[in-house]
Amino acid sequence: MKRYLFKTFTAICVSGIIAGSCASKKKPQMETTEKGEKELTMLVGTYTSGTSKGIYSFRFDEENGTTTPLSEVEVENPSYLTPSADGKFIYAVSEFNDERAAANALAFDKEKGTFQLLNTQKTGGEDPCYIITNGNYVVTANYSGGNITFFPIAKDGSLLPASDILTFSGSGPDKERQEKPHLHCVRITPDGKYLLADNLGTDKIHKMTINPNANAENKEPFLAEGYHAAYSVEAGSGPRHLTFSPSGEYAYLINELSGTVIAFEYKNENLREIQTIVADTVGAKGSGDIHISPDGKFLYASNRLKADGVAIFRIDSCNGMLTKAGYQLTGIHPRNFIITPNGKYLLVACRDSNVIQVYERNIDTGLLTDIHKDIEVDKPVCIKFVP
Repeated sequence: MKRYLFKTFTAICVSGIIAGSCASKKKPQMETTEKGEKELTMLVGTYTSGTSKGIYSFRFDEENGTTTPLSEVEVENPSYLTPSADGKFIYAVSEFNDERAAANALAFDKEKGTFQLLNTQKTGGEDPCYIITNGNYVVTANYSGGNITFFPIAKDGSLLPASDILTFSGSGPDKERQEKPHLHCVRITPDGKYLLADNLGTDKIHKMTINPNANAENKEPFLAEGYHAAYSVEAGSGPRHLTFSPSGEYAYLINELSGTVIAFEYKNENLREIQTIVADTVGAKGSGDIHISPDGKFLYASNRLKADGVAIFRIDSCNGMLTKAGYQLTGIHPRNFIITPNGKYLLVACRDSNVIQVYERNIDTGLLTDIHKDIEVDKPVCIKFVP
C-alpha cells in the first residue's frame, strides 16, 4: 500500500464570537421516526470477559422508555459496532491486543432482532475500537495497532480480506498514554468527501480524501491518492471521539486526557478551531463519548474514572459555541451513550455497573432525569439504534 505524507496545520483558536449573522446559518434538522412508529430496534455491544455472550438486540419504546429483549449472538469483545444504512447488516469489532483482533459481519433481521454471523476478517492492528461503513467499505480504527484497516464489502454483506492498512507514526507528551499512535475514532465528514481519524497518541485529527468510486467489484482503494492533512490540537489532549452538528457546520471533539471539548467550524472542507471548554473538571483523564441532541441544541460528553457522569452543554445556534448547562452523575464507567431519534431519552452504557441507564431529557434545559428503567447487561460498552 502507498504511504501518505501528512502535513500538520496549527489549529487557530478564536476567543471571540464568530463574525456574521446566525440568520445565514442552516437550521439543524430534527430526526423523526415514521408516523406511528415509537419502537426502536437497539443493539448493544459488550466486553465478553464476564457473562456476556457478545451482541444483544432489544426493542426500545421511545415514548415511555421501556425495553424488551429480543435476541443475542456470540461474538468476542464486540466493543463497538455499526449497522448498515438499510439495517440488514451489522459490523462489529472484536477488540483484542493480539491476532484475535478482527472485524465481524453479521446479517440482521430487524423485525425479529436475530443475527447470523457471516464471517470474520483480521484487522492487522491490535485493539480495534471503532468501526464505520459507507456501504461499500468497512473501516476500523485500531487503538494499539496505531493504524486504520479498510475492508471491501461483498455483495452478500460479508467482509473481504483487508485491502489496505494505513499505519501512522509519532507520539505525544504523555509518556504512559501517548508513547505511540493510538487511533480511536474514524468518521466520514457530512459532505462524504473525507475520512477523519482521531489519533489519541499524537494529538492529531487526520484528514484523508475518500475515493467515491471504490467498491469490491472494481477493487479501487477506499482512499483517493494524493495529498492528505492532519489538524493538530493542544499537546497532551488525547483526541478520542468526534461528532458533527446536525447542520454539518460544526464538529466537536472530546479529548480523553485533557477532558476538554474542542469546537470546530467545518467550512470550505476544513476544520477551524473556535473554542475549548472543560468537560472533565476533576482531571480524571477518562473522557469517553460525545453526542448532540437531534435538534442540535445540546451537546453531551461522558467522563469516567472519577465523578463518572455526563457533562451537558448548550450550543449557540448562531456560532456553534458551547456553554455549560449541567452535569449528570451516572453509574460506573460510562464509556458510551446514545440519544433517541426523537430526543426524549439518553441511554448510558455503564460498563462497570453492568447496566444501561435510561435518562429522560428536558428539551428546554438539556438536563437529565433517571427514570429508573435500567437495562441489565454485563459490561455494556456500545449502544446503537438500527435504521
